[in-house]
Amino acid sequence: MPRQTTSLAADNTELEADRSAKATKTDKIRAPYDGSVVGEMPVSEHDDVQRAIHRAERAYETLRKLPRFVRADILQRAAEILKRDREEFVQTIAAESGKPLYDARGEVSRGIFNLTNAANEARRFGGEEVPLDVDAAVFEYQTTDNEGRPVDLAKLDHEALSRMRRRIGISRRFPIGPILAIAPFNFPLNLVLHKVAPAIAVGNSVVLKPAPQTPLTSQLLKRVFDEAGLPEGGLEICHCAIPDAEAMVRDERFAMVSFTGSAQVGWHIKSIAGRKKVALELGGNGMCIVAEDADLDLAAQRCVRGGVVYGGQYCIGVQRILVHESVIEPFERKLLEQVRACRVGNPLIEGVDVGPVIDEKSAIRIQSWVDEAVAEGAQLLTGGYREGAVVQPTVLANTRPGMKVEDEEVFGPVLTLNSFKTFDEAIQRASDSRYGLQGGIFTNDLRRAFQALEDWDVGGLMINDVSIYRIDNMPFGGWKQSGFGREGTRYAMEEMSDIKFLVVNYA
Repeated sequence: MPRQTTSLAADNTELEADRSAKATKTDKIRAPYDGSVVGEMPVSEHDDVQRAIHRAERAYETLRKLPRFVRADILQRAAEILKRDREEFVQTIAAESGKPLYDARGEVSRGIFNLTNAANEARRFGGEEVPLDVDAAVFEYQTTDNEGRPVDLAKLDHEALSRMRRRIGISRRFPIGPILAIAPFNFPLNLVLHKVAPAIAVGNSVVLKPAPQTPLTSQLLKRVFDEAGLPEGGLEICHCAIPDAEAMVRDERFAMVSFTGSAQVGWHIKSIAGRKKVALELGGNGMCIVAEDADLDLAAQRCVRGGVVYGGQYCIGVQRILVHESVIEPFERKLLEQVRACRVGNPLIEGVDVGPVIDEKSAIRIQSWVDEAVAEGAQLLTGGYREGAVVQPTVLANTRPGMKVEDEEVFGPVLTLNSFKTFDEAIQRASDSRYGLQGGIFTNDLRRAFQALEDWDVGGLMINDVSIYRIDNMPFGGWKQSGFGREGTRYAMEEMSDIKFLVVNYA
């Protein structure tokens, strides 16, 4: 993608002007649990956004030329700084997102891994030789005579054959330009790093629009990269209004938009992004199938963890559970026992399992969906109420397609529990969704596992685990309205780069 550059003198003048221009307006960022002020975040207004994009363009011209080891060293230093500042990140994540301390610590640990893995991938990410001596017709040469008999190789002109092999094809990947990253609130560090780390690893700069509820973690992350030696403009943070964000999506100076969030917003972004690349990691209503041969204790424990962790605010969280009719009763007892044992409350208190959802408006919506399902015939087994932004972990039985808690993404600590007769029936019901992010099956029958892989259109399928399972180097993304493109370090690097192909004839 061609880019215009200014003269060095003009560039230096603009750089000094950028440095002196600071955002003057700030937003108070409040804790979801009690509304207390966590901190203040500078607001990027129109001119601030334009300067940020310009700095990112300038940084791209530097980053794209850096040797692999330099980019890798920056990422590795960032990992070490994050490790050093771990507790500050944990407290900030817990406070501004309402994430329990245990889960905030896990997020920071994953962030450290993400940076380290990106550093490793930066060193080995490149291309491949593509064989060019594979088609005899290209060389006007036949391997059989006119009657189909093999040609006598001893009679061949070996000099001519040698010349045929003297072409080599090399495929190499190159960075594509500044990346616009738009991140959600539920992982204010690690989902940001799923965009930032791969971009830097291949040599792209990033303008990050963090979630409006959780920008403080991004501000800390920028400090980390500044200390790690990332060139100025390599990571820009724009905490801005929606119109300015939409203008960035349309802006042709960006080579790609990487978005994680709701399906509604994601598909709108795609519709206005123009010719640039777009990667969308959107919603889901994760299904878990428990077969009659499953380990019920394991299945119940993992379903609860997958359904209520961080208030159920995971796009890959467990929402729908289908259990074979022969084991539904013991499974239900185990599930409810685990759900009722969850400790609910202030996320900054050690040992709390479930804190608030991101705001009271979301909690009101979640409870309204539960109430609506009960009014339509669902059975409330436990939970079903809220206090402020804290939604009690909830289990509903006898739900059916057509209810919001079945068809939509609840994004709250709500599980639906139903039975099935045959495995084919279970797969059909699991597949009957407009989403296709991840799913889980508890069974020891590998034939069922591979049947599900063929018939259930999800981006990731977990056997003897739940949909929430994710290791940060694995390919991650969805089918259908759950989006397209893949995250996971190397897979995101491929999305954020493009191929140039070189053919050399050295005959």
